[in-house]
Amino acid sequence: MASSLSDMAVFQRVAERGSFAGAAEDVGLSSSAVAKLITRLEERLDVRLINRTTRHLALTAEGELYLDRVREILGAIEAAESEIATARASPRGHLRVHTFPVIASHELAPALPDFLAHYPHITFDFMVTNRSVDLVGENVDVSLRIGPLEGSGLISRKIVDLTRIVCASPSYLARHGWPAEPADLVRHACLTLSRNPGSASWPFRVNGKLTRIEVKGPVSADSADVLLQLAIGGAGILRLSEHVVARSIHERLLQPLLQDAQDPETYTLYALMPPGRHQTPKVKAFIDFLVERLGAGPWRERQTQNQILTGAILGATGK
Repeated sequence: MASSLSDMAVFQRVAERGSFAGAAEDVGLSSSAVAKLITRLEERLDVRLINRTTRHLALTAEGELYLDRVREILGAIEAAESEIATARASPRGHLRVHTFPVIASHELAPALPDFLAHYPHITFDFMVTNRSVDLVGENVDVSLRIGPLEGSGLISRKIVDLTRIVCASPSYLARHGWPAEPADLVRHACLTLSRNPGSASWPFRVNGKLTRIEVKGPVSADSADVLLQLAIGGAGILRLSEHVVARSIHERLLQPLLQDAQDPETYTLYALMPPGRHQTPKVKAFIDFLVERLGAGPWRERQTQNQILTGAILGATGK
């Protein structure tokens, strides 16, 4: 059994590194020893797992299936051993975390220093990108995404529900006036997220009915931070997540608009994890921290947020 587990671990490294030499460096063997081990594994299973050429290694269909099972088995063993070994100790280890840039800059960056102070034995490698990643194939422990992956086989945990806020800078409103009702937005310059279906269709509640206003403007971008800076500079009206605009509203750089007509839609930030890894102490500690900090932390506390918004509205209207 121990030999089989060792063979599985070496096979996984070969598959992930794409070469015998790379795997050999990771496991402390020679390239020839790794190659012989893979050959013995194939002979024992009576199936070819890897197609070899002079320049390239590629998994066969059987190899892909075997790799999936190997990852599940080794992940479960790692989780069990880690949980037992660290039951009375501080969580430790390395976490590879994927997230989108807007989540990284507005949620993780403000929160992470406190986590590192509480868990000094946990280190991170962040993949900050707008592209979706293959958690298993790219060896990712946690991916922070909007909405769960249906039918993906991944483990999901809800972090926090978020809402979006329509707002603009005082300078823009001084030049162009305040929209009195949602329909007025069609005459305003609105800033929208590109590559995001529905980002130019803003929902409101008018006389109790859902109404969508199709907006347009001079700029769209796939970066919420770019749109935020444009809005602060007076380029137009935007509708972004509350966690992105909260600080700017608090500092009176932006004014919330049409609050009475806002549709109370929410969208959920989830943590997605490969099976088995969600049970490791380091992952559990990180997810628990995110739930507590992002769901009810000082910068994200709903009561404080409501006070910020209310104060901004009252200040802007002179009430």
